[in-house]
Amino acid sequence: MSAKDTFHDIVKRALQKDGWGITHDPYPLQASSFDLAIDLGAEKVIAAQQDDKKIAVEIKSFLGPSKITKFYAALGQFIAYRTALRVQEKERVLYLAIPSDIYSRFFVTPFIEELVEQNQLYLLIYDIDQEVIKRWIP
Repeated sequence: MSAKDTFHDIVKRALQKDGWGITHDPYPLQASSFDLAIDLGAEKVIAAQQDDKKIAVEIKSFLGPSKITKFYAALGQFIAYRTALRVQEKERVLYLAIPSDIYSRFFVTPFIEELVEQNQLYLLIYDIDQEVIKRWIP
């Protein structure tokens, strides 16, 4: 099992503050002979729909000297996890959790925006200091 991201517990608390129940920490994922693990699984009951929404969240801090290198790794990991998740539990939606300061400085550049759109990345933007979710994309 891989190590938890620096901001793992912050994202977990932010999800809980937003009404999500953490169902998995980590969320185990099987892809052929590969044992994978997404950082978190969560579920939220939506009363108006009498339904529940299930998500999986891969948490990234983007700490380090090269944001683009971290992005390449996160993108590849997201695509692999999403593919495996569609086989294992297709109703669960995968999100990439990123800090709000990284989003506002890096993810809004045209090149990264285009990659996010083309690869249909779902983003969860979180505030490190307030430990809250700032935005869901889409």
